[in-house]
Amino acid sequence: MQHNKKNENLSDFDHYHRVTILGGGFAGLGAAIKLKEMGIDDFVLLEKASELGGVWRENTYPGCACDVPSALYSYSFAPNPAWSRVFAPQAEIKAYLFDVADQYKIMPHVKLEHEALQATWSDADECWIIQTNQGEFRSQFAIMACGPMHEPVIPNIKGITSFDGEIFHSSRWRHDIDLTGKRVAVIGTGASAIQFVPQIQPDVKQLTIFQRTAQWILPKSDMPLLAPVRAMFKFLPFTQQLMRGSVYGIFESINGGIQSPAAMMQFQKIAQWHLNFQVKDPILRKKLTPNFIMGCKRILQSNHWYPALAQKNVNVISDALIEIKGRTLIAANGEHCEADVIILGTGFEIADPPIASRVYNRFNQKMSDVWQGSAEGYMGTMVEGCPNGFLMFGPNIAVSSSAFIIIEAQLTYIMDAIRQALKLGIHTIEPHPEITRKFNEEVQAALQTTVWNKGGCQSYFIDKNGKNSTVWPWTTFKLKQKMKHFDLSEYRVNYKPENATKVTQ
Repeated sequence: MQHNKKNENLSDFDHYHRVTILGGGFAGLGAAIKLKEMGIDDFVLLEKASELGGVWRENTYPGCACDVPSALYSYSFAPNPAWSRVFAPQAEIKAYLFDVADQYKIMPHVKLEHEALQATWSDADECWIIQTNQGEFRSQFAIMACGPMHEPVIPNIKGITSFDGEIFHSSRWRHDIDLTGKRVAVIGTGASAIQFVPQIQPDVKQLTIFQRTAQWILPKSDMPLLAPVRAMFKFLPFTQQLMRGSVYGIFESINGGIQSPAAMMQFQKIAQWHLNFQVKDPILRKKLTPNFIMGCKRILQSNHWYPALAQKNVNVISDALIEIKGRTLIAANGEHCEADVIILGTGFEIADPPIASRVYNRFNQKMSDVWQGSAEGYMGTMVEGCPNGFLMFGPNIAVSSSAFIIIEAQLTYIMDAIRQALKLGIHTIEPHPEITRKFNEEVQAALQTTVWNKGGCQSYFIDKNGKNSTVWPWTTFKLKQKMKHFDLSEYRVNYKPENATKVTQ
């Protein structure tokens, strides 16, 4: 099945569907699979690019891999016994997504190169109206599965637009640029930088790292999965399920620990040992020692980051880049360097979801204008004034675990909502304002004592207003339990019994 060519076989489809899915990453693909399982074939998946893949299509930088073991970074209903490593590389994860799309026969529902420019709920037409670069689509339900990890953050640095060399973001990697013998500057030391820096370090003439904030980094228990292990996973599937369960337990213990600064200080000892063991130079070690409690920022894992930084051709400037003059880069502390190439490892818009600037509620208000920088919804999935609109990876639903834990919990919730709506003849569902307000008060109160809020750092979990509008403050057990059933009593519901439809249970 072709995944990278426009689907012409959909030209005879009507542009009204029961459900429209926006985005062809793992969240959107999962939604499509679950709709089919429920017996709903009247849906379309709109993908802006020429192939599916989401974050794993966008990021192709050297060393790109998952930082969650592949046994847990996959659908629970579609295990892959063929992973080559404990932590799967980018190309394998993307291939897995394609394989699952084929296995569940999703591609006939996909419209590639259809970018959603605007999605508006219309009370007059009683549906979502989605404007794309290739025409208009309408549907009773919309599942916005666009994800946060695809809109790169480009820093506002004086002189950046007039840099005399090459410059690109890590998620827009320029494979046509040979870095051999070049002077390279890397801005940022987050999850992407710790993967690509060790890959490019041996080739470049000089590598300068601009580190605004040092990171806590744990050792990464990565290794090849040998043929006998892969065979065991294939022929004894329960062994891979056991591995998935044990990995889930480890991540859940870290996720639980983040709720207690005292507990995270114990985890931090592992990261401190890792730093002491791999960095012998006391000056460099001091530069690389964070001044916040581990877990306040995303917890990173690498066996190669510290050794790369200790090499003779690498210099770490422990301050932010503030100005570029020609090919001279100047840090806030006055240090400077010359560079031929700048690589921006500056991450993505997380607390300010890009989709919010394209979604309009029933009052024709842009979601981003309503939020004013602080995203808010109910159960991280629905937003006031947006009937029948479901947001994957919505406000306050992120956890320190696999994205698939969130995806599958949300899909259980969303599918139960759609199932009940069709079965009972419900025309619209939207969050109840008072219940939503109480829920968000509980979320913010629970976050106050966590490391995310009290750990002493400025992270992408915290929005521009200083509010944590990103993280789920409780366990993933609680997340899955609360999303097991869609409770209609918590929502405003508009019935049209004559529209009731039979659905697969």
